[in-house]
Amino acid sequence: MKNLSFLLLFLFFLVLGLPGPSMSLCPMDEAVSKKINQDFSSLLPAAIKNIVLHCWSVSSRGRLASCPEGTTVTSCSCGSACGSWDVREDTMCHCQCGSIDWTAARCCTLRVGS
Repeated sequence: MKNLSFLLLFLFFLVLGLPGPSMSLCPMDEAVSKKINQDFSSLLPAAIKNIVLHCWSVSSRGRLASCPEGTTVTSCSCGSACGSWDVREDTMCHCQCGSIDWTAARCCTLRVGS
């Protein structure tokens, strides 16, 4: 029993002695962390501000409208007052009502501006 008490007491002091969230890093670790955060935060906004969402509409007769390769459909519109549509393979709008006279697709892509 004495050994168990000694072991528990040893573990208690060992845990108290470990560096926790309240203890600060050494000056070198703090400097490295600060430099990494500065470099990362300066790169991220520069990369994001150059990305532009470029969108346009494509329409065709019938119940299908396709976006060019490399773009994605973001919305569809159907003629004949049809409000039921779905997107097929991320690039094609399909109107689900009968006798559709036209279908339009909104096509978008991300571009990196200069």
